[in-house]
Amino acid sequence: MTDLTDYARLVAADHGLATVATLRADHTIQASLVNTGVLDHRGHQVVGFTTAGVQKLANLRARPRFAVTIRAGWQWVTAEGDAELIGPDDPAGGFDAEAIRLLLRAVFVAAGGTHDDWATYDRVMAEERRAAVLMSPVRVYG
Repeated sequence: MTDLTDYARLVAADHGLATVATLRADHTIQASLVNTGVLDHRGHQVVGFTTAGVQKLANLRARPRFAVTIRAGWQWVTAEGDAELIGPDDPAGGFDAEAIRLLLRAVFVAAGGTHDDWATYDRVMAEERRAAVLMSPVRVYG
């Protein structure tokens, strides 16, 4: 099952707060908490979050498969798939600096974020060299 309907429903329940699990080089799991959302990317729905986390990005660059679990109360959904990284240090076809800026905003909004000063948001994202992490799931369950 690859439908993200239930995942998207839980995003609104708790600000998209989810646990992402990546694989370290020694094959142990690295887990962290991120804000996620569901958005349209290249014509289909993906789970997305942004990160500047050095370890998480290193893991995803070397081993792009990851899992992300969102929960609200006793309801939960896990999505598994490969990461597509798009950012200043992770170039992608069709994404210049302006497109990356807009993608980072779109991921933030999809995760329930709002901002009173988008110029400051854009500046901080650029300074932190944030990347968007997008997943087209191959498996969704919960």
